[in-house]
Amino acid sequence: MIAIIDYKMGNLRSVENALHRLGAEYQVTADPDVIRRADRVLLPGVGNAAEAMENLKAARLPEVICSLRRPVLGICVGMQVMCRHSEEGDAECIGLFDSHVKRFVPTPEEKVPHVGWNQIGNLEKKLFKGIEGGSFVYYVHSYYAELCPDTIATTRHGLLFSAALKYENFYGTQFHPEKSGDTGERILRNFLEL
Repeated sequence: MIAIIDYKMGNLRSVENALHRLGAEYQVTADPDVIRRADRVLLPGVGNAAEAMENLKAARLPEVICSLRRPVLGICVGMQVMCRHSEEGDAECIGLFDSHVKRFVPTPEEKVPHVGWNQIGNLEKKLFKGIEGGSFVYYVHSYYAELCPDTIATTRHGLLFSAALKYENFYGTQFHPEKSGDTGERILRNFLEL
């Protein structure tokens, strides 16, 4: 069973729909016991990193997340709160990934937020098995995780940033695999098969 952590930070329905298409059994929950028993855990998120951290702390979930030894996937803000710090609201985050989250600086060529399809490259093999470098995924974000030793995929939007991160059993994608068509579906399937 897959636990989708509900900490009031949006996009649960699209994640549920993606898992349903894959035929996966899942439960939307904030119950620490259910999360600990799950075979896989998803931490989706849309919105503000500081608010996300407040909600996680109010539900006493950061410690639960850190204690997990099964595969965990953070999506968008879910990945960002697994980093060390976010400039969004000057938030101290969970600290699983050795990266800091910064705001894009808009330029005449690159608008902020970064919205739409963009390419991923420098792909780690497990999460991106069967995915070609240069494949397109879907983004909606104004903040990005810096490159770091945990980076397992990159995207360029003005600068090169971490499209995905991995530390031990913890994974994160800045893009939304649940909105990324066949490529995103393959990435989610790969995660379920880890």
